[in-house]
Amino acid sequence: MTLQKLDGKTLAEMILQGAHHLKQNSQMIDALNVFPVPDGDTGTNMNLSMTSGAEEVQSVEENHAGGVAKSLSKGLLMGARGNSGVILSQVFRGFAKAIEEKEYLSTKDFSEALQGGVTTAYKAVMKPVEGTILTVAREAAEASVNLAEEENDFIPFMEGVVAAAKESLKRTPELLPVLKEVGVVDSGGQGLVTIYEGFLANLKGEELPDIEDTVSMDDMVNAEHHKLAQDFMNTEDIEFGYCTEFMVKFEEEKLSEHPYDEEAFRNELSEIGDSLLVVSDDELIKVHVHAEYPGKAMTLGQKYGSLINMKIENMREQHTSLVGDKKKAKPKAEEQADYGIVTVSMGDGIKKLFESLGANVVIQGGQTMNPSTQDLSEAIKEAHAKRVLILPNNKNIVMAAEQAAEMAEVEVAVIPTKTIPQGMSALLGFNPEIDLEANKQEMISLMSEVKTGQITYAVRDTQIDGLNIEKDHFMGIADGKISATDKDALTTAKTLLNQMVDEDEDEILTILTGEGVQEEEVSALESYIEETFEDLEVEIHHGGQPIYSYIFSIE
Repeated sequence: MTLQKLDGKTLAEMILQGAHHLKQNSQMIDALNVFPVPDGDTGTNMNLSMTSGAEEVQSVEENHAGGVAKSLSKGLLMGARGNSGVILSQVFRGFAKAIEEKEYLSTKDFSEALQGGVTTAYKAVMKPVEGTILTVAREAAEASVNLAEEENDFIPFMEGVVAAAKESLKRTPELLPVLKEVGVVDSGGQGLVTIYEGFLANLKGEELPDIEDTVSMDDMVNAEHHKLAQDFMNTEDIEFGYCTEFMVKFEEEKLSEHPYDEEAFRNELSEIGDSLLVVSDDELIKVHVHAEYPGKAMTLGQKYGSLINMKIENMREQHTSLVGDKKKAKPKAEEQADYGIVTVSMGDGIKKLFESLGANVVIQGGQTMNPSTQDLSEAIKEAHAKRVLILPNNKNIVMAAEQAAEMAEVEVAVIPTKTIPQGMSALLGFNPEIDLEANKQEMISLMSEVKTGQITYAVRDTQIDGLNIEKDHFMGIADGKISATDKDALTTAKTLLNQMVDEDEDEILTILTGEGVQEEEVSALESYIEETFEDLEVEIHHGGQPIYSYIFSIE
């Protein structure tokens, strides 16, 4: 059987299977994150982005290939999350543009669409880096040119495209040294390969394994339970906002102090959340809970051993993305304000800080859940101002913010803040009396004057930049570079501050404490700073952020 013409219906089925295959493998793709920090969310971002595109495709009734591709592009654009999701949206934006007038596709048409996707994606990235999803998309598209010349049957043609994409993915560690050092392929490239594999499987009529067949202990948590609940509730009705999953590996030393009792542990967790599942064997505990403060659940688990396989998802953000939230937008004021400021934060304490600094709309998000282009577009509307400034405060949100700015009906400028401290510093430079571009330049100037330190934990053993990092140990990150590690958070924090603070130049240290950090530890850190850096002014605020025990802002 040969297939020489691709109609809209077949293309739609390919897209849906590609999205499904990506969803199945999203956790595996997350695990390919180069840094062993618990925010490796490439798979999650690509999955949510592609899901948005697939849902738009499902609404198409006409059997027109160009129309189906256009719907995919629209859905991806609005649902794009993180850099990986934005780049994916650009790949299929160019793909759709190349075939928008075509009712049926030949292999040559499909090849031209793949090339159009590459061109658009490269243009969207300020400084394209090889060894990433861009390389995989480009080399697969280049291979498709020769394949289309020799083959007009879609099945062998797509087999060649997938093979070329896989070979390109294997080469990514040779192009990007950090991948080779850590021993992984590029996560975004893996995501694109996974989508193409889904395309091919659909053409060949092959069944991909169901999610239940590919996940072990997670089988006990039905993947559909979130969606079913979301269909019948509003975002504000979600009492416990974070879907929290982790495993505890038993340690004899801890068990001697805190003997494990499954029922007692389950009862403790039930007091801080719902949708609870606790399963254990002789070596491990598997926990799933919806909690408002994920760190509290993990702290309870740490009494019995070390934490592994941790995942936190912001269900309020997910709910809004997946099913929409008609009640989200506030009623508009009769007149637009001159200026509005939109910023992204994680943690209630940080949200309050941003509001005190003048932010009108604060989106809860960041490492564990990047806001989509649509989320940011809605925030721009909610600001209800003639001119809007967006501070993403995360390098993985900047591109989505820029897409939202391009789509906005009012003047919007993106201040490319990559950390919470940069966002706080930039806000201090806002002047309502000057124009948008002048504000942008002043705020960018101020954000570059602050240094950012972060304390988090490692989700796996690794070696990077000559530093040996053990799973579950703490890491100190100085402006994006891991530079300290120890099994003790306080020790790691002291080491990081010694590396970052310049006593001759630095004057102010602001500390944002995260979820689960004990007051005794904060007091000990404060005492150490006062003794070690006598002239440094120290401010301490409870940020309440997950993932990061401490965030340091040094000026």
